[in-house]
Amino acid sequence: MRTSTRARNRVFTSFALITSATLFLTACGSGSGDSTGSAAGVAAKSDAIPTTDVVSTIKKDAAAAELLPSGTTRLSLAVSVGGQPPGTSILDDGKTLAGQDVDFANAVAKVLGIKLKTEQASFEAILPALGSGKYDLGVGNFGVTDERRRTIDFVTYINDGQGFATRKDSKLSKVTDLTQLCGLNIATGAGTTFEATLEDSKHLCTDAGKKAYEVQTYSEQGAIWSSLQQGRSDIVMSTINGLRYAVAHQDGVKFLNEFHRLDVGFAFKKGTKLAPAFRAAVNDLIANGTYAKILKKWGTTGSAITKSQISPPEL
Repeated sequence: MRTSTRARNRVFTSFALITSATLFLTACGSGSGDSTGSAAGVAAKSDAIPTTDVVSTIKKDAAAAELLPSGTTRLSLAVSVGGQPPGTSILDDGKTLAGQDVDFANAVAKVLGIKLKTEQASFEAILPALGSGKYDLGVGNFGVTDERRRTIDFVTYINDGQGFATRKDSKLSKVTDLTQLCGLNIATGAGTTFEATLEDSKHLCTDAGKKAYEVQTYSEQGAIWSSLQQGRSDIVMSTINGLRYAVAHQDGVKFLNEFHRLDVGFAFKKGTKLAPAFRAAVNDLIANGTYAKILKKWGTTGSAITKSQISPPEL
């Protein structure tokens, strides 16, 4: 998995536009308002971030709105900012959030006729904060797993999942079994299903008499890609959609394959009464064509679902 200095320099240059903007995103402060947050750090460059408005013309659906608990007019939303589309990024103004999750949250709010008070939060902090009542709901491409369903309710809106990417000079072509990764360094996001999958499966290597792989976790997408480009990591495990976007916009890397599909949903405290209304709102977006427009905007049409569900079993 070694590369020459010249090859690494070429890869470093191709990554610079994205990683330089994302390395500071965990320094972002929390913002308030219907659809914005504030950033104390460096905002992500927006030249490659779609900004087409697919939300403002959405009409309220009275039937869906009636499913809300009485008196619900405003909800607090926690958003994980990852800095790489289709995940949530901060535009050049330093405050506007843009991403697939944000579009879906704002679209559902329009259908239900409610306002959202949006705040940035780290990915690993959102689910525990829902349980404590700090936020009403959270988004961050949260995969619906059986483990998470024990303490969190979900309302699904896309189907994404786990995949792999690596440098183009890697001999890896497809990962169908985690024992193929024995002895390698794997970069992934902290607190994610990827970390959990890798840690739970480490024993497969030692059971086979091989050296276990090392799991390297990062809170920022930029740090993950820097680790790969500089040779500290051999492979990246992340969302299918995120990996496809990264590979399409950067030289020197390749998408390997989808590994495991997962439904993705809005996250709520267990036992929430908001779930039926949110499910109805997502289904309304599917029926009126807005859903397809959001997916097309972010290049994720392969993640479409035909109907929203409340906390379905893990696929």
